[in-house]
Amino acid sequence: MKLCSSIQEASDGSLRGCAICLGNFDGVHLGHQALFAEAAQHGPVVALTFQPHPGKVLQPQLAPRLIVSQARKLELLEAHGVGTVIVQPFSTEYARTSPEAFESSLFDGIGARTVVIGYDFTYGMKRAGTLQTLQAAAASRGAQVVTVSAVSLEGVVVSSSKIREYVLEGRVEAAARLLGRPFDLDGLVVPGAGRGRTIGFPTANIDTTNELRPAAGVYAVRVSIVDQPGWHGGAANIGVKPTFGGGEVTIEAHLFDFSGELYGKRLRVEFLERLRAEKRFGSASELSSQIGRDLEAARAAVARRRP
Repeated sequence: MKLCSSIQEASDGSLRGCAICLGNFDGVHLGHQALFAEAAQHGPVVALTFQPHPGKVLQPQLAPRLIVSQARKLELLEAHGVGTVIVQPFSTEYARTSPEAFESSLFDGIGARTVVIGYDFTYGMKRAGTLQTLQAAAASRGAQVVTVSAVSLEGVVVSSSKIREYVLEGRVEAAARLLGRPFDLDGLVVPGAGRGRTIGFPTANIDTTNELRPAAGVYAVRVSIVDQPGWHGGAANIGVKPTFGGGEVTIEAHLFDFSGELYGKRLRVEFLERLRAEKRFGSASELSSQIGRDLEAARAAVARRRP
């Protein structure tokens, strides 16, 4: 996949005739995937996105927690058939771009023949650009605009905001349906307190930069070790470990039937099912008994989701 660090860099003539999809693409969910599928019917697929997310520049106090990191987004875009990604730096200055200037950058600069947008797309300073203005700009240059209707599942419109809501509530199965895959996060295994090993359930303490994390609780998960083949079933706990007095929120994963050293390795954790909420137990023995039951439930959940 080709990566361009700005619209200017992408305006070298190499993308002329492309079908370009516009959006932030946080999560690369089923709605975004519908844009890419439509674009593939019209030419080489290009995605134009922004970094950082415009909300973090324009309304930082209200900015959403992003579903995926920038690196993961690029990985997912490539997996869904995007041949070129243009990452346009977003700033307060760029936010003042007029609709006309943005239109020119697409059709005159990049040379797009088809622009594919979602049903609610707006652009330019103060979101003054609309479907109608974009269509007029395209028509004047012999290009076209294709709109893709909202994608709905069981009466729920697929959107990044709805996925965030589900993940924050711990409803990872509902989030997976809208994403088209399990919600995941990446992180580095770092030393923890070591309590899991002392009660017979060693865990990997995962330090992640992902902004969005599921609600506190115990989850059935699948874990891959980055740069190694295969997946490992397991269970993960997110929370403050109230049985041991609480503290900062941690993410710890126990991998079934795994032997080996994980410190310093990068893991990807897919959240399959929430098994229970976080709970304070009266003793380490009581906690250990519950963990045994959790692992049985997690094994069953992982088995249900094997390809």
